[in-house]
Amino acid sequence: MSSEGKKLFNIIILGVSFMFIFTAFQSCGNIAQTVITNLNNTDFHGSGYTSMSIIYGVLSASNLLSPSLVAIVGPQFSMVVSGMFYSLYIAVFIQPATWAFYTASVLIGIAAAVLWTAQGNCLTENSDENTIGRNSGIFWALLQFSLIFGNLYIYLAWQGKTHISESDRRTVFIALTVISLVGTVLFFLIRKQEDTKAPGDDDSTNEILGESSSARNKMMRAVAAFKKSITLSFTKEMLLLSVTTAYTGLVLTFFSGVYGTCIGAVNRFGSEEKSLIGLSGIFIGVGEILGGGIFGLLSKKSRSGRNPVVMLGILVHFIAFYLIFFNMPNDAPIAPMEGTDQVAYMIPSKEVAMLCSFLLGLGDSCFNTQLLSILGFLYSEDSAPAFAIFKFVQSICAAVAYFYSNYFLLQWQLLIMVIVGFFGTITFFTVEWGAAAALAARGSDYSSI
Repeated sequence: MSSEGKKLFNIIILGVSFMFIFTAFQSCGNIAQTVITNLNNTDFHGSGYTSMSIIYGVLSASNLLSPSLVAIVGPQFSMVVSGMFYSLYIAVFIQPATWAFYTASVLIGIAAAVLWTAQGNCLTENSDENTIGRNSGIFWALLQFSLIFGNLYIYLAWQGKTHISESDRRTVFIALTVISLVGTVLFFLIRKQEDTKAPGDDDSTNEILGESSSARNKMMRAVAAFKKSITLSFTKEMLLLSVTTAYTGLVLTFFSGVYGTCIGAVNRFGSEEKSLIGLSGIFIGVGEILGGGIFGLLSKKSRSGRNPVVMLGILVHFIAFYLIFFNMPNDAPIAPMEGTDQVAYMIPSKEVAMLCSFLLGLGDSCFNTQLLSILGFLYSEDSAPAFAIFKFVQSICAAVAYFYSNYFLLQWQLLIMVIVGFFGTITFFTVEWGAAAALAARGSDYSSI
């Protein structure tokens, strides 16, 4: 197999592995609060929102050290170990205990930081300036198939049910744990590149470290990766992109946890309210996959760069937020186990709810494919630190959003996303114009997203 063929194979395996792991994890996130609500009349006393807040809070802090860990053990082994912790978290729901639930939340936060840092490093190692847009799209589209499969199962298994029994819960989470383990094993199929740099390396570092793989040199690479992360954090481009990244963290919280909870709490949806959580996840996945395919795989046909895609993303999201505001009761995110009988500005419509799910996924793919692309382009030599900063900002904002989701009414959550999204779009435009100018100065053709 040629070098390019091997790189494309690695990208596909990377995407498929993430698809399996996040088929399990995202499905778990969508139904966690609903399942926990049914458990809270037992000895279990936990909150899905609080758990996700812990996960993303620990994830954000762990991103400061994740480049160093990836530098020591390598991206492939990092992803394998991280995948095991994802499986452990999901398995906790088979026989829930409050202490195990929150302990697993801390562990998966650390694992997620390492997993996504290693993913960014692997993506960049197997891409170049001409293929980063395509590869970002392939990875994102494959990853988002995870929203289809897991949620389709939930939709079919829970159709017509208003209460989730112990048997229903165990069946779902045993299946999700096995799916996560399959994705973890697939990481072993990724083929190593012969001329790859360790995360955080640059030319001067390589001269100092040489080719030795001794423990001392691994520690030096880890320190170099940590220093590089701190340095990159304060560059103009990274600070501007952090606003855009913050918005993706808020949206991630909303569509992966809050919106499904809102749908499941609307009593006017009748006996379908719980199964609609799975159907909503499917429509989010369709939007994500469509966006990844159009704006990633077909990126070579665009000659206007990343900005039009991000503009489309924010417009699609604003339409979705407007419709959700009119369709969903204001107290839906924090409704009790009995649900809510309130009505917003229209009688709740299942069709409008599913349309909004699709728009949330499509808009999210617009932002994330372009962020992956521009980070891979701007920081091709420092991919692990750059992607660690990206996940740090995204995760800390997701953690904050999960925390306030316990208390804020729907209208305030939507308003926060509108404000941050508006400024995040402007800051992305600023960085992209700078990237276009850099390409022009090098005499390159500004033809890929």
